[in-house]
Amino acid sequence: MSAWDTAFQSSTVVWDWIIAIYLFLAGMSAGAVMISIYLKRKVIEGNPAENGILKATAFLAPFGIISGLTILIFHLTKPLSFWKIMIFFNPTSVMSMGVILFQVYMAVLFVWIGIIFKKQIVDFLQGRFAFVDGLLEKFTKFENSIELFLGFLALLLAAYTGFLLSVLQTYPMLNNPVLPILFLFSSLSSGAAACILFGVLVFKESPHGPSVSWIHGFERPVVMFELFVLVTFFTGLIFSGGQAEISAMNAIGEGFWASWFWWGVIGAGMLLPLLLNAVTPKSIRHSGGFILVVTTLSLVGVLMLRTFILYAGQMTVV
Repeated sequence: MSAWDTAFQSSTVVWDWIIAIYLFLAGMSAGAVMISIYLKRKVIEGNPAENGILKATAFLAPFGIISGLTILIFHLTKPLSFWKIMIFFNPTSVMSMGVILFQVYMAVLFVWIGIIFKKQIVDFLQGRFAFVDGLLEKFTKFENSIELFLGFLALLLAAYTGFLLSVLQTYPMLNNPVLPILFLFSSLSSGAAACILFGVLVFKESPHGPSVSWIHGFERPVVMFELFVLVTFFTGLIFSGGQAEISAMNAIGEGFWASWFWWGVIGAGMLLPLLLNAVTPKSIRHSGGFILVVTTLSLVGVLMLRTFILYAGQMTVV
């Protein structure tokens, strides 16, 4: 059996790569929403419905959360029973509280998208569903409150993906209070990369425009702080001693997952995009090919980080 097969088929692994994709998509959705809300309130001038970044978020945010939940549902042993957890809530269960968060987040997200693209929706419906026009008109009166509430929900969702793993007390690497902070910043990183990738290449937002320029300026300190949080994450484990120290050294010391972390997460996913942005001439940085390469590296890096945390975190059991 190859090292790849051994790493992904460990007997201690309960949550596998499907869960990593789910965590990645949920985080990307939340990150894109937080960034787009700030852009709409502070950066974009004129009609936000004409901005390519917001158009991208209107696609990416629902896609991320719906596809992530769909993957999770079909990954369960009894997918047809999933509706029960959406109706019967348990306030002591982190999973149940997460389901409530997902439901409220999706509802408010669709309302927010409807407010922004109200004219396009009304023109498309052409009066066939008059009640939709009336609802959008009423929601628009509370646009500011809805937007702030959605930003708060997106923040909770980004951190929740870390809380979900941190409650697994039998795994010392996952039972770490820094994990929600790490996942919050990785969500912002993936959200920024996805917004630029789709906003520029699909929805034709100008790479020279204020929205893209702001995201570029925002992305670098986010990645740097993400690196700092990673250092804090593993330093805390190492100085805790015992099984926590063993879990950290197993993860980043040597072997398959150490190579995955250093070469994939840190090298290709974080340092290489930073280096390319620093040394590449501005004329090339604004080209479609460069944007595709750098944003793809960032997105793959975040997915590799989630996969690494999930699998390496389950290698050592208390």
